[in-house]
Amino acid sequence: MFLLYRRLPSFARTTTTLLCKSMEPAITTTAATSFFGGGSSRLSALAQQLRRYKPPPSSSFDDAEEMQTDQETAGKVVSQVGFQESIAPVSKDPERFKPKRAAVLICIFEGDDGDLRVILTKRSSKLSTHSGEVSLPGGKAEEDDKDDGMTATREAEEEIGLDPSLVDVVTSLEPFLSKHLLRVIPVIGILRDKTKFNPTPNPGEVEDVFDAPLEMFLKDENRRSEEREWMGEKYLIHYFDYRTGDKDYMIWGLTAGILIRAASVTYERPPAFIEQCPKFKYPKMVEKHTCMP
Repeated sequence: MFLLYRRLPSFARTTTTLLCKSMEPAITTTAATSFFGGGSSRLSALAQQLRRYKPPPSSSFDDAEEMQTDQETAGKVVSQVGFQESIAPVSKDPERFKPKRAAVLICIFEGDDGDLRVILTKRSSKLSTHSGEVSLPGGKAEEDDKDDGMTATREAEEEIGLDPSLVDVVTSLEPFLSKHLLRVIPVIGILRDKTKFNPTPNPGEVEDVFDAPLEMFLKDENRRSEEREWMGEKYLIHYFDYRTGDKDYMIWGLTAGILIRAASVTYERPPAFIEQCPKFKYPKMVEKHTCMP
């Protein structure tokens, strides 16, 4: 049985998967994401605060020599996160372990009550993977994307009709590695004028567009967790139950992990519950300081 928030949405509705680690993501300010005026003084102050945030520095994923040195260890990691070594034999083809890059947009705006809210989507029930799950707008990087901000805002436009010119990209968080070994860069952007955004979901990808209070991902309310084990280490998967209007949503796994981190950075405080990320030795291309939601 769900314990749910009861808060009406802040803009008009339309029917409508890691390892949290410390690699420095590649993000620059683009024309579409340059600083612009408007919006409340709170959003302006928040933009300045988040621009000062820098993910913990570390070495790159893409060191071919390190990857070659750690092939054997990497093969063990691949097999224990769900891939058979016969399907992804790192020792024979280390490039297959090299994660593909993706980006998601954490789009923050100010609600009618002055709270900070984030735009979320419910994936189409017709999709072959993660159908009907709540996610952040985003997807895989394309060759023409000059940075992660462009990837995130381009995908958001394709999925929900969010014009990139309305989003002020202010920072990005440390990458997350999904269980499918996709490196996901969370990009934080600010929507200064929510009235200019009219959600137009792509029916092939998105079933619903809604928003939720960002601070809820720091509170030990309407939240539960499930303990799992990976490579001999126990960790928690977090689930947040949320109701808006007459609709119920469950936000969990990778999306919940990213939003917990985003809320911690935005509000500059840790969550009121234990995250419990696994701590164990990774091959150098995966690195340490990583948690798998």
